[in-house]
Formats: sequence, structure tokens, C-alpha cells
Amino acid sequence: MATNKKPNFKVAALRRLLSVVFITLLGVLLLIFLLRTNSTSDFVSPSLDEIDELSYNYSDSREKLGLPKQNKLSVHLEKRNQLPPRNLDLYPSLAEDHITIVLYVHNRPQYLRVVVDSLSHVVGISETLLIVSHDGYFEEMNKIVEGIRFCQVKQIFAPYSPHVFSKSFPGVSPSDCKDKDDAAKKHCKGNPDQYGNHRSPKIVSLKHHWWWMMNTVWDGLKETHGHEGHILFIEEDHFIFPNAYSNLRILTELKSHKCPDCYAANLAPLDVNSRGEGWDSLIAEKMGNVGYSFNRTVWRKIHRKGREFCFFDDYNWDITMWATVYPSFGGSVYTLRGPRTSAVHFGRCGLHQGQGENNACIDNGGVKVGMEENDKVANIKSEWEVHIHTHESGYKAGFKGWGGWGDERDRQLCLSFARMYHAIDTVPTS
Repeated sequence: MATNKKPNFKVAALRRLLSVVFITLLGVLLLIFLLRTNSTSDFVSPSLDEIDELSYNYSDSREKLGLPKQNKLSVHLEKRNQLPPRNLDLYPSLAEDHITIVLYVHNRPQYLRVVVDSLSHVVGISETLLIVSHDGYFEEMNKIVEGIRFCQVKQIFAPYSPHVFSKSFPGVSPSDCKDKDDAAKKHCKGNPDQYGNHRSPKIVSLKHHWWWMMNTVWDGLKETHGHEGHILFIEEDHFIFPNAYSNLRILTELKSHKCPDCYAANLAPLDVNSRGEGWDSLIAEKMGNVGYSFNRTVWRKIHRKGREFCFFDDYNWDITMWATVYPSFGGSVYTLRGPRTSAVHFGRCGLHQGQGENNACIDNGGVKVGMEENDKVANIKSEWEVHIHTHESGYKAGFKGWGGWGDERDRQLCLSFARMYHAIDTVPTS
């Protein structure tokens, strides 16, 4: 016999409530997942065509520093510099004693592909942070770096690069003097260098970028704030061997007692055409410009020589260091390295060449670097003694420079970079 039961409204209501709670919880979890993914995923840049030259107002502190008035692209890049590193989901932590690697790049995408590929095979690369410093913004260069998945990677963009300012200093201003113009006769702006030539924005950007990068990496990033150890600096035309990071860690550990007077540790010889001596000994020689590393103590010495760096009439940062900054330290500036190179300079042309497929300066779009099995594993021994190369070849004190750096505006901008992260009265001025 059938019976009529009253429906249980309380149970039905509870079920509906639980369903709502369950769906809401799923939505919250999905939102958290998306936010976390977005924070560590690739940053999608707006098209450069969408960024015009309209100027933003900038802060009083920048006016006091004498930095150029920023345009929208400059502000956009400066904001990007504050983004956290990518790949935090893949590599959530760094080794406690890691050596940060900084890659200084211009606009040679075929070169960059080679160095990035070489870095992907470096033993230990996943335990450290790679910082890529761009000279302005170039979409193809940006995309290559965004594709890196083998370690934490942070991009920084020089917001005052001449490449960012198309109509005003530090780019090309309509009223700028050109070549060997007479400023008085032409009624144009600019100071010629020691050879009578006026500034070329594409040329001066090399030195500006390096100096901005150094000040920013050491003193302007939270990722490196307080980092007292070594930082390794490489460039887009340096092929890095698989044993580079392992060898560098050994060198930095040995330097304090094997070569206490050494300022740095290098991956490669001073002579960029040399693969090393192949001896069973460590080498101390004049500091080179391929795969060089130093600590914060050395950076402080360099930073205190900001005026010497900014006023030397040469557009090359490395020649400026060799000819005026290092000699001002009061003795030989030695670096410690192994007897076999762990990095090779492969560029066949310099400056900002090599951007296009037909002007890439790379044979058949690739680089052939003869590596042996010994180059793939750490090959430096702690029991080796140190051989010192006392003969210092190359640029030194007394060289007057190749020019290209005579404009007072470039010199003052350079000094402004030295003051960006310091009290104004702590950095030498003109």
C-alpha cells in the first residue's frame, strides 16, 4: 500500500547550499590558479606601434637627477623592469650560493639564439637567475628571451636608450649637430669629440647601456639587492661552454686564497682569439671582457670612479675601463681563470650589425665551436698553482680613446645613471 510522505525541505535546501558552496569553491580555486599562472607566465607586450611618443610627467627625483623626460615607451619599459622573474613555477627557488648571470644584448637575434642555446646546455644553469639586459626594445629579441625555460629569467630594458627616443635626446634631436658640423655656424646642439665628430646615438648607446645595466643590476633590483657574491656578465656574441658555471664556482672559491689580489674571475682569456694555454695551472692576467665576474666590493670601487668613466672620450665601455678606471685603482687589475677557455667570442662583426637574415655575421646561420669532452665538465683543479701573466697587452693608461663620447649631454646622462639609486651627493659630479 502506497504512503504519501511530505518532502524534506531542509535536506533539499542543504543540498542546494552545498552545491552552491562547491561551485563557488571551484571558482575560487580556478581564479587562484589563473592568477598564479599569470604571475609566472610570459608577459605579453603591447605592439610597439601602439606606443606613441606622447610624453609622461616624471617624478621630481628624476628631474633632480637630470634624466631625460620620459615618453610612453620609456615608462612602459621601466615598469616592465619591476616584473618578477619568469619560470618561478618551474624553478621556485635558487641555490643559496648561486652566481647570477647577466646577459647584455643589443639587437642581433641570430647571435642571441646561439648564446641562449649554449646556456641551455650549461651544467647547473637551473639553479641560478639569468638577467637579460636589453638596449631598448626589439620585438624579436624579446620573443627569444620569452622562450627560455631552463632557469629563472628576468628581463630589464634600458628605459633611456637612444633607441627608445626617436625624436629627442638621447636619441636624435632635429637640432643636433651631425658629423663635423660647426655648432656656431649651423646653430645646432652638441659638443664634438676630440676628433671633431659629433655624437652618433647608435654608437653612444653601447656605453650608456653597459653603465645603466651595471648600476641597475647591482643597486636597483630587488632580486640582487644585498647580493655580495660574484655576478657573471656575458654578451650576445659569447658562446658559453657546458662547464662554464661549474668552473666559475670553483674559481670564485679559490680566488680569495689562490689570488687574493685578483679583482675578478673570467671564463675566457684576455686574448679573444685564444683558447687558453692548456697548462696544469691557474692563470692570473689582466681582466678581460668575455665572461667576466666580480663581487659587490669591486663594483663599489668601479662606481666610485663614475666621473672617470663618464668623461673619458671613448664610446666603448671596455676600453674606457682599461684606459682610465682600472688604472685608477693603483695597481694591476688581475683576474683569475682556468688554462682552458669556458667561453668563446664568436661575433664576426660588431655594434648593432647582424639584425637581418642577410646581415647576420654568422656562417650559414650557425656557429661552429670546437668543443672537446673536457670542455663539458669542470676541468679546474684546486691544487694547481697560479701562473701570472705580467705582460699586460692591449689598452692601458695613457690611451686617449677612440672618441665618439664628447657630447656633454652624454656625459651628464652617464653621471645621472650613477646617481639613480644613491643619494645625489655621494656620486662625483662634473
